[in-house]
Amino acid sequence: MKQKHAVVIGSGFAGLSAATHLAANNFSVTLLEKNDSPGGRARKFESQGFTFDMGPSWYWMPDVFEDYFSHFDKKPSDYYDLIRLDPSYSVIYGQDDILEIPANLDEFKAMLEQIEPGAAAQLDIFLAQAKYKYQVGIHDLVKRPSRSLMEFASLALMKDVMRMDIFQSMATHVRKFFKSEKIIRLMEFPVLFLGETAENIPALYSLMNYADIALGTWYPKGGMHEIIKGMVQLAEETGVKIRYNAEVEEIEIEQGEAKRVRLTTGEKIEADVVIAGADYHHVDRHLVNPKYSNYSEKYWDKRVLAPSSLLFYLGVDKKLENLRHHNLYFDEPLGPHADAIYTNPRWPEAPLFYACVPSVTDTTVAPEGMENLFLLIPLAPDLEDSEEVREKFYGMIMDRLEKITGQEIRSHVTFKRSYAHSDFKADYHAYKGNAYGLANTLKQTALLKPSLKNKKVSNLFYTGQLTVPGPGVPPSLISGYVVAKEVIRENTY
Repeated sequence: MKQKHAVVIGSGFAGLSAATHLAANNFSVTLLEKNDSPGGRARKFESQGFTFDMGPSWYWMPDVFEDYFSHFDKKPSDYYDLIRLDPSYSVIYGQDDILEIPANLDEFKAMLEQIEPGAAAQLDIFLAQAKYKYQVGIHDLVKRPSRSLMEFASLALMKDVMRMDIFQSMATHVRKFFKSEKIIRLMEFPVLFLGETAENIPALYSLMNYADIALGTWYPKGGMHEIIKGMVQLAEETGVKIRYNAEVEEIEIEQGEAKRVRLTTGEKIEADVVIAGADYHHVDRHLVNPKYSNYSEKYWDKRVLAPSSLLFYLGVDKKLENLRHHNLYFDEPLGPHADAIYTNPRWPEAPLFYACVPSVTDTTVAPEGMENLFLLIPLAPDLEDSEEVREKFYGMIMDRLEKITGQEIRSHVTFKRSYAHSDFKADYHAYKGNAYGLANTLKQTALLKPSLKNKKVSNLFYTGQLTVPGPGVPPSLISGYVVAKEVIRENTY
């Protein structure tokens, strides 16, 4: 039988995953990347001796990475070295109010008990439920393509779904166990990765707490891009042909079938199947003839997007004090500006922010005696950003950072680069400049997400953070697997 040719658009986690799974199942695969290096939002850049991860910086759910590589009889350690962080991260509630989150579970429970007597016992119950959700959710539910309600129709699964707390908010769920506002904010923090406040995220996602507390926070030596390097190496070992600076301008469709893709250079590449790992909205509204679009512009405009971000990549010419690898700044109340982070089209007055200093753990990402500092401010999508506004927020964040850590930093910054909405649009065609895809609200879960297959084109599929299972690095790896499995199923006779 003639080997089928699959064209995958985009070399982020989902695109690389899909391409490699297909190549390992006897497909000829060409992976097309718009930019000059792989990784999508997980690209890296180097300057003045500093190595910066451009996007993801948290390595959670190590079992998902192990599962991915195991499909090819490989292990993560074949491609990169992992370090477990201890403390996992710091949470800063104020200048003299900081929690260092220990990697050891007993130490973590003791810390909670000091804050709220009885919290350790409550944590045991909370984590037992979260573990169950994690096992069912991550190892079963998220691996379903969510194309039919019948996928979820078994009695056993119906019972599982009822135990998954999908109709209760994370905010309500957490408050059943804990009363301390400090602990509540700590327990609600992981759902920020899912793109909404705890009031709007189903309690199903307490599974994220299990990932955080039980499975730990890790770091691949050399940076998160080492995962991408490993995946690229594996893809090429499997036979995937990767082309960079190869932007797709159109998916050419004839009689309901994608026949080829046309690049911006005019070159055409024939295909038996096309998998789009690029921004779903961009593909759906701009790369296919409108009569073949899955969704209208009105549909997309009504989606609840996860936040965008304002990022600063800083090289500092001294070692910094009072900073861990991961640092979460909750020193401002969440309430007054929570909506601004997620929905309101305005810049917040007192934003939350996150500081990552990977050079605390890894001396290879900064010159000797210097520090690699990454700052992230979550912001509503679709904001107009300018250098003036970016500088205003840079000053605001640095004021707080310097005050809380008790040191001068700005005068020691020797390299600085910012990145925000307009950059996400330019580099990734990101809808409304989003950074993390669609928020995992109840109405945007499983079958209620944009479909992984085009409804009008027999051989056009989608993967990545705007379709199932959702935003984040582990879900993107799974998304590539799920779509590849569907393609293989439909092309096996």
